[in-house]
Amino acid sequence: MLRIAFAGTPEFALPTLAALAASPHQLVGVLTQPDRPAGRGRAIRPGPIKQLALQLGLPVSQPARLGSLEERSALASWAADVLVVVAYGLILPPAALELPRLGCINVHASLLPRWRGAAPIQRAILAGDAETGVTIMQMDAGLDTGPVLLEARVPIGADTNAQQLHDRLAETGAALLLAALAGLEAGRVTPRPQETDGASYAAKIDRAEARIDWQHSAEDIARQVRALNIWPVAATLWRGEQLRVWEAQPVHCTQSARGAAQPGDVLGLDGARLMVCCGQGVLGVTRLQLAGRRVLDAPEFARARPLSGAHWG
Repeated sequence: MLRIAFAGTPEFALPTLAALAASPHQLVGVLTQPDRPAGRGRAIRPGPIKQLALQLGLPVSQPARLGSLEERSALASWAADVLVVVAYGLILPPAALELPRLGCINVHASLLPRWRGAAPIQRAILAGDAETGVTIMQMDAGLDTGPVLLEARVPIGADTNAQQLHDRLAETGAALLLAALAGLEAGRVTPRPQETDGASYAAKIDRAEARIDWQHSAEDIARQVRALNIWPVAATLWRGEQLRVWEAQPVHCTQSARGAAQPGDVLGLDGARLMVCCGQGVLGVTRLQLAGRRVLDAPEFARARPLSGAHWG
């Protein structure tokens, strides 16, 4: 049995914390980011990990960073064998990495060195990757550069969106982390250095990336829609209003079928899909939402609004 401290903040970290709480290991404390404004009213609220930690009766520390002795005092006092880090959101300086007896272990949502950084799930979908996965990594002072303990591969389906992939990777990571801890405790897991080839950086998603450029191909826009569901959600403009596109697929369509339509022109309803002309191909939009309204499927949207001559963008 190991004494384990945990560092995490968002929903992605919940399955791992829950798995550790149900394991034979002893959870001694939780680091999480300070409470922040959330929701429409922007009220100060605790994050998902803090809420679960309090339910479990665990000590919680919320330093804004870990650079000083005072900010690291809680972690030091817990005398952990291992610090498990899952989407914590703060950089751990060398002095923090050295506190646990067996070091710090990170659950990262990619197959390192592919997609180091803040948004590996979204970047994998945007890039059209056929698979991704989870890496359990021994942390060092670099950005997701430490040696690998274990990894598990997860395919990315043609219709898989970021929320679905997020949930699958979170559950996979929780199970893989327990296996890594068992291997470490028994001396069966040997860290291996990351490969140097194929490294890429998953930059944080910016709201500006949600704006759909209809000059792009239907394939690219469909990946954008999937990657940005559930935040910030791919969007366009129609009659000056924001129109969010929640679900869409590229549609095989000949150039002659598009006629003289321009990128952004709505070609009409085809069964359950609103067909929109792109720079290359046609996008079939199946779920969408005007600002301040509920999400509608394409037939509902088409019944409520005249689409003849409609142009998005």
